[in-house]
Amino acid sequence: MSGALPQKHHGGMTIVFTPDSLDLLGIDYVEFYVSNARQTAHFYRTTLGLLPVAYAGLETGLRDRASYVLERRNVRFVLTAPLTPDHPIGAHIARHGDGVHDIALRVRDATAAYAAAMSNGATSVQAPTISTDANGRVVKASIATYGETIHSFIEREGYTGPFMPGFQHLAERAPAPETGLTVIDHIVGNVELGAMDRWVGFYRDVLGFKQLVHFDDQDISTEYSALMSKVMQNGNGTLKFPLNEPASGRKKSQIAEYLEYYGGPGVQHLALSTDDICATVDALRAAGIPFISAPSSYYDDLEQRVGSIDESRQALQARSILVDRDEEGYLLQIFSQPMQDRPTLFIEIIQRKGSQSFGKGNFKALFEAIEREQAKRGNL
Repeated sequence: MSGALPQKHHGGMTIVFTPDSLDLLGIDYVEFYVSNARQTAHFYRTTLGLLPVAYAGLETGLRDRASYVLERRNVRFVLTAPLTPDHPIGAHIARHGDGVHDIALRVRDATAAYAAAMSNGATSVQAPTISTDANGRVVKASIATYGETIHSFIEREGYTGPFMPGFQHLAERAPAPETGLTVIDHIVGNVELGAMDRWVGFYRDVLGFKQLVHFDDQDISTEYSALMSKVMQNGNGTLKFPLNEPASGRKKSQIAEYLEYYGGPGVQHLALSTDDICATVDALRAAGIPFISAPSSYYDDLEQRVGSIDESRQALQARSILVDRDEEGYLLQIFSQPMQDRPTLFIEIIQRKGSQSFGKGNFKALFEAIEREQAKRGNL
């Protein structure tokens, strides 16, 4: 063997760094802090078609909070609500509203991943903690990222329970629509003005990500507002985290609106993949998800802009689905309106047909559509 891998010593442990030194395997789950977990679980079951699979709360011996786990294929949400009025989760919800608290990352070794992150400058939220039950063991450790969002490292190799120790299986499952969602494609964070480079540095230096692409205010702008965006990706490409920062414009941008109503940096949207975007959009609309509409003029020269595609222009226009192409193929995408009362978190539905980009050609049309919604809210 030619040469040894670089090592660091942390807390008596020797950490060997590989090209993806934290050995990040993908998103294990996304945890939302919400005011009422039972009702929010009903909402995501009946609209997104996620199936309730596990629960923790008073009945399982958890005294301060209740959590419902919903999943389908490779999408897993955890919805957590406080049970007492003075709980810290309640303070989080009072400030931010319902939103994402934890983007949990699956790893082979949570202790090693945590030690590597800490040696690279991470801020600890929870040291490695082992939980066990009759189904095996789960190791969890957490670090801070932008705003009050965290990343947890989850090690669950060989665990056979419904989620993790402390959760019970939900045997009675109410029906849920089939929406065709397959996996979380990417998660977008909004950060405050001037903070972009700090958080790009965090993902690069602490988690070993690389910058995949950079969009500036010349790429993403309208007559009224603009933003800057950088996409960070881990070594094996399983994790893509775009970061947005507001840019100066004549009026309030969508990012500035988000930061105002969320009370600081946080997750702006989750992109959920499908293999049939038309069928998925039809199912979600039928279940009550409202989407942002694209103007009919967007489709006038669609074929000239993006070339030959499998879908008919009429089918895409009827659903306001956007299309963009790069050298690897094309993608189709559509964006929902906010998923809660505050104009903060929303979802994107995406279908990739070769393209691994983020719809740069759609930014202007998307921005203008979002601004129309902002104007209705009196926030443009």
